[in-house]
This record gives sequence, structure tokens and C-alpha cells, in this order.
Amino acid sequence: MALVNIHFQNLQNNYLFADIAKKVNAFKVMHPKADVISLGIGDVTQPLCPAVIEAMHKAVDEMATAEGFRGYGPEQGYDFLREAILKNDFLPRGIHLDIDEVFINDGAKSDTGNFQELLHWDNFIGVTDPIYPVYIDSNVMIGRCGTYRDDRWTNVRYLPTTAENGFVPELPKGRPVDVIYLCYPNNPTGTVITKQELRKWVNYALKNDALILYDAAYQAYIRDPEIPRSIYEIRGARKCAVEFHSYSKTAGFTGIRCGYTIVPKDVSVATFEGERIPLNQLWLRRQCTKFNGTSYVSQRAAEAIYSPEGKQQIKATIDYYMDNAARMLATLRSLGYECYGGENAPYIWMRTPDGMSSWSFFEALLYGANVVCTPGVGFGPSGEGYVRFTAFGTHERTNEALERIKVWNK
Repeated sequence: MALVNIHFQNLQNNYLFADIAKKVNAFKVMHPKADVISLGIGDVTQPLCPAVIEAMHKAVDEMATAEGFRGYGPEQGYDFLREAILKNDFLPRGIHLDIDEVFINDGAKSDTGNFQELLHWDNFIGVTDPIYPVYIDSNVMIGRCGTYRDDRWTNVRYLPTTAENGFVPELPKGRPVDVIYLCYPNNPTGTVITKQELRKWVNYALKNDALILYDAAYQAYIRDPEIPRSIYEIRGARKCAVEFHSYSKTAGFTGIRCGYTIVPKDVSVATFEGERIPLNQLWLRRQCTKFNGTSYVSQRAAEAIYSPEGKQQIKATIDYYMDNAARMLATLRSLGYECYGGENAPYIWMRTPDGMSSWSFFEALLYGANVVCTPGVGFGPSGEGYVRFTAFGTHERTNEALERIKVWNK
């Protein structure tokens, strides 16, 4: 008799964005003529830039010849992309990494979810709250989170990150955590972390022999030169941190699927006998067993964003979305809403008015203005009382949504 992995049964019934889709679809059935504008799910709308398109066409043409055809590629990625990453994303910041510390992936979501497989099931995890759902759910799947009670998991240390503490989470108190999830610029709050604050986390991890899993998927949106774009800008981070990157929001690769993970050779975890095991070799072994690599065409596309033309074009696309964010932030604040983020990230985190629950505000906005946002409670207990707006729409649709909100707000 085949038995189910009971930990999967512990997952909450629905994924946040599936719940949103169901509610929006139900609204459309009841109001078939309604023109719904989504400022909720963080999917991009601008087309791939010309440099990327040209590189993909060239790669496809190569694959059409016997001489240029490529089958299985290296699981850790082609050297041409890994070298471009080192040269462009890290060396300019004074960060020196080896090429075999770079692992190309099919998007940060996969690796942030899968990396926890390398760790013993009873590690105690700490998460900033609110948080991207995959961090929690992937740990639930292995049985690491305990039981779900009172809107939270019993074996997870929630670290509130709210307006009340300036969106600066406090270091864990009491029992030390073994694994720490950090995401900056933050999804969903759109806030960032200073080098001084990030240094506290690195020092905590070094002192307590903890591992930091650092999601830097939105680093390209940082405008403030004083804000760190990589945790490896902090001395000592190579010994305690793994970093995840994505081209999904940087270059519009949500449908192309490509990103990368940095696993320094210096970072290790312990056995019960006290032996130190390098995570770099464990992750390589895992990838060689369970991952056949990102497609050649996708990797050539990613390489193109580091060309002079690609850099200029990608910057223009990011500026496009950040212009949306600036207008959203200005409009919502002018209407009296308390908003955060939107200055170094493509997300606006807005407090709901008059103590309204996040799902109640979601439904009021949907039915009143035909505009979709994301309920903050879907990101964790501290997300209640907030909603998230994304800046990834077109200028035209974003402006139309803001005009509707103005009218509805009256």
C-alpha cells in the first residue's frame, strides 16, 4: 500500500495566489462586463528587451545546426553565464567568488524551496513576518514546522517586521534559531535593510552557528547606493549565508525561467558527531541528481542582459516599473493611506483603513473599484491589516487603476 507523505496534508488548503484567483474569477462570473485590473500578483508586463530577444534567436539558430546543437548542459550552468554573473553582479561590489560557487537555476522560487532539503528535519527556523509563502510551505512539506495553531506554525520563530518596529526585525531571543530566512528588498513589504542591520544578522548567524538563506531577487530595484545588494557585502557572510537571485523581475524572465544561487565553499553545516559538511558540495550533488539544468537558450538570454546594450535596456524597464511605484505611492498617500516600500522595490505595502481586515479590504476594492490587490495576511500573521500592491502593470492600466481608487475612495 502506497502511503502519503503526511506532511503535505499539513499544508493549508490553498495557496494565497490561488485563493485570489478564485475570488477574482467568481467576481468575473457575477460581473461579466467588469474590466478588472490586477495590481496584486507580481507578474511583469513589459516585453523582453531587444538584447535578450537577439540572444535567444541566435541561440535557437545554433540549436538548429549539428555543430551548434546542445543536449544536456552542466547542471550547475554554463560557464559563460556564471562568469558574466561574477564579473557584473559581484566584482563591482568588491565581492570575490569562485565560478563553482555559482549555480544557475530555473528561478529563485525553485531553489529557495528546494535548498532546505539539505538540512535535518528538526532544524529550528526563523522567518521575518510577513514573508513569501514558499519559505514556510517548503519546510512544512518536510515536517519541520510543527503544527498549525492560531494562524502560525508551532516550530517556527516569527520575527514581526511591521511599521511599529520600522520594518526592522529584532534578532531572535531565547532559543537560537538554526536557519534564518531573509528577503531584501522585501517581498511583500517593499522595504530594505541597511548594512548596519544586515551585519547584526550575519554576526548572529556566526555566533550561533546558524545558516542564513538570503533572497535577493529584487536587488536590481535598489536605488539607494548605501543599501546592500548582496549579503556578501558584509564581512563574514561567506561563512554563514546562501544567496538566491532571479531574472524574473530584473529582466522579465517570469516565462523564460532563469536565475542563480550562490553557495560559498566556506559555508557548512554540522553532523551530530560534530563533523562540518560543506553545503557547496551537497548542493552540487543534489542538483546533479534532481536537476537537469536550465536551458541553453535561457542562459544565453540571461547572459545578454550583462552586455552594454542589455544593461541599458534592463535599466529602462526597471525605471518603467519604478515610475509606476512612485505614482502609486504618491496617489495612495494623497488619499490618506499609510504606505511603505515603493522606493527601492516594486511593491507598495499599505495599511488598511479603520482596522479593516486585509481580505475585507481586498473584496471592497475588487467590488468597488474592480482593482485587485494582495491581502497581507496571506504572507503571515503580521501581514494582517495590510495589503500589497505591485508596480508591474503597464503605465496605462496602473494609471486607470489609480483613478478608479480615487473615485472609489470618495
